[in-house]
Amino acid sequence: MKRIVSRVVHNWPLKLGAIGLATLLYGGLVLSESARQYTGSVPVQVHGQPADTVLLTVPSPITLIRFFAPNDVPVGNDSFEASIDLTGVEARVGTVPVRVVVTAIDPRIDVLSYEPGFVSIQLDRLVQKTVPVRVERGTVPTGLELGETVVDPVTATVSGAESIVRLVVAARANVLIQTTGIDVDQDITLVPIDAVGNALRPVDVEPNSARVVIPVFSDRETRTLPVDPVVTGLPAAGFEIAGVTVDPPVVLIEGDADQLAELVRVDTTPIPMTGISSDLTMDVGLALPAGVLAVGNERVTVTIKLRPVTATRTFNAGVRLIGASRGFSYALEVDRILVTIGGSVADLDRLSASVLVLDLDVTGLQPGTEDVPVSADLPTGATLVSASPPSVSVTITGPTESPAAPSPSAGG
Repeated sequence: MKRIVSRVVHNWPLKLGAIGLATLLYGGLVLSESARQYTGSVPVQVHGQPADTVLLTVPSPITLIRFFAPNDVPVGNDSFEASIDLTGVEARVGTVPVRVVVTAIDPRIDVLSYEPGFVSIQLDRLVQKTVPVRVERGTVPTGLELGETVVDPVTATVSGAESIVRLVVAARANVLIQTTGIDVDQDITLVPIDAVGNALRPVDVEPNSARVVIPVFSDRETRTLPVDPVVTGLPAAGFEIAGVTVDPPVVLIEGDADQLAELVRVDTTPIPMTGISSDLTMDVGLALPAGVLAVGNERVTVTIKLRPVTATRTFNAGVRLIGASRGFSYALEVDRILVTIGGSVADLDRLSASVLVLDLDVTGLQPGTEDVPVSADLPTGATLVSASPPSVSVTITGPTESPAAPSPSAGG
């Protein structure tokens, strides 16, 4: 009996370990036989991406997941969530392996393993720079001529990974010239390109398009036409336009012959004058029809001179004597006169609000009857146009002399 017990307990740790290993292997075998596999595609979500960085590569999806779950638990693409954490990962040239974590959405599912366990990503610094907008017109059809290309804006801002943005030299607008000779006037999507003209991706362009205008001529011709300034609105009350001058007075334009044949002048863009009360000088553009261009300067200088609006108004005015001598008496034929005053509307309005009195100057006149002309002391800007009557008959009486005192008698 002792011999049997001795054999049983001999090297018992090794025997116990063997039993445990066998149990584990058996359990793994049982578990593996009951484990299931999902071979769909689970996208990998990115968490913790550092600020001012760009992820150049999209993480490869998880394509194989081994899991344990009851047979009655349905499993699909939305049963799992895969993610990587970029916290602490530095932006640098080259790829970096990052561990993938896969979890089950349904708590009844236990994830055993998955592939791939790691994904390679490329993280770069986010930068931006300004580049010129370049218009690529391609081949011009035979028989057509192109005018000056106008693009707005002339620069664009590109942003993205530093390793790509540093290669960008321009933002290109690709334009196709139609054989029909139709002018180009459209918004064109901008494409970031390198020094040899290759498009670069991924790079953001702001704005993502530019307005490109290219006149296309089939029978090009030039003409010199006068400039007609277009003035809109009325100046401030009491003012009117005295004159308008343009420098230069004529411009050279170009376009197809049939278009130019219909033009007799070139209008400016509208010049607003509403409420203006002083002379105005400004540079304005030309309002040219589509397909017609100015050769050289596309702007002219317009000078607009203003002046007060003049008018006349009739008043019923009283009269007063100026220069009357002491002791004399003066009798007037009339004491009211109709008078017409000229001046600006503003000056006349001010006169209407005051009492108007005309002057009769009798300085130095002797007794008798005299026709004295009417005069007026008016504010600056107002003038006496007429008076009715133009003169007033004034009768002047001298002072009454006192009787002389009698001389004393000689014997008195």
